[in-house]
Amino acid sequence: MDLKTMARRAARAALDSVQPEKLVAENVTRDGSRLIINGEIFELEASSSIRLISCGKAGLPLAANLLPLIEDKLAAGVVTGVKEYKEKDRIVYCPAAHPLPDEWSLRAGQKALELALISSHRDLLLLLISGGGSAHLCLPADGLSLEDKRTVTQLLLKAGADIHQLNTVRKHISKIKGGRLLEAAWPGKVINIIISDVIDNNISDIASGPAWYDSSTYREALGVLNKMGLISVVPISVKNALEEGMAGLRRETPKEDSKILENSRAFIIGDNLKALYAAKAEVRASGLQTVILTSSDAGEARQVASSYIEKIRSQSHKVKKEGRAFCFLAGGELTVTVKGSGRGGRNTEFALACLLEMEKIRDELSGCDWLIVSLASDGRDGPTDSAGAWINGESSQLAARAGLNPQNFLDNNDSYSFFQKIGGLIFTGPTGTNIMDLRFFFIVPAEK
Repeated sequence: MDLKTMARRAARAALDSVQPEKLVAENVTRDGSRLIINGEIFELEASSSIRLISCGKAGLPLAANLLPLIEDKLAAGVVTGVKEYKEKDRIVYCPAAHPLPDEWSLRAGQKALELALISSHRDLLLLLISGGGSAHLCLPADGLSLEDKRTVTQLLLKAGADIHQLNTVRKHISKIKGGRLLEAAWPGKVINIIISDVIDNNISDIASGPAWYDSSTYREALGVLNKMGLISVVPISVKNALEEGMAGLRRETPKEDSKILENSRAFIIGDNLKALYAAKAEVRASGLQTVILTSSDAGEARQVASSYIEKIRSQSHKVKKEGRAFCFLAGGELTVTVKGSGRGGRNTEFALACLLEMEKIRDELSGCDWLIVSLASDGRDGPTDSAGAWINGESSQLAARAGLNPQNFLDNNDSYSFFQKIGGLIFTGPTGTNIMDLRFFFIVPAEK
């Protein structure tokens, strides 16, 4: 049984299922003056116009597939996630950066606010959101700079902040995050069409929820910085802004009971679970017993690895005793607290941590073949050019032959370099979508 081929097919099926072209075709149609999204009808009045904001790593393909449905009503738009800046057919296209915003992100954020502010009660602001949108649309709050936002984001990422912690802070140092874009568009109508890249599809965390309510507060944002030991190292302007907000000197983000929510709708058209179901169907077609463990795993990558390997260990006994082949599927987004000086992302770190755990149960795995894959669905694992990595029963042997100590690489957060030396890195290039990470665990009877 060729597990690598099976894993490639599973990954391809998963990613294909959440491509923007497919998701738009499945969820959005136009019938005369009616825009229909997930079966809900929105009447486009003769006097109304549509303004489009499409942000994130799927910004361009989402916009490209929606535009044919609305171009007769389009007044203006901004689209991020492109290779180079251009203005065409009433739309501004901005490259923007990720995970740290840049000058193009700032320009896109300014344009997004402009489009929201000029919306009237007859107009529709169509907001297409995908992973990476927080960095792609950036507009710092009064008194803050782009560099302030870059610095605090970098500090939080390095400290291992999860997406909710990161966004709690980002929302409260922004003019457009945490529902403030929705405020700017009031009383215009706003429709969010979303490819989710967050656990539990929490709309307020997807791209920092620019057109949705925010349940977090200035106090909680300060609490995140204190908890992570960053309050003394973030820019003083950031600390002051959060303290001013807590003191009531800055307006809080809109909450769930705000009247502006009456004009906002949100539709999630793609997520991690959809991708996992597609992968499951592909693997089951090959005869493996396949189970989706979760679509919302979270936590420190190396710690989560231990719990998964315990599942593999217990399953290995069934494989040997009953001759059955298994595949476990999982998804979510892990974190890495960076303490070393190496290079890697959460997926390569997870794979390396799994390798160390698998080595501990090597004897129990005799008679089994296995493969573990962890990859970022957007094709980029943290600050690297790989999507992630895979390991199998030969990985430890290859490391030993090369004189490499896997633990040393893990301690230095240098998982990318480790797999670069022994093989195992996964390269997909940009996938055009983002639904967090995918993990596949295969364990089958060894071929004789």
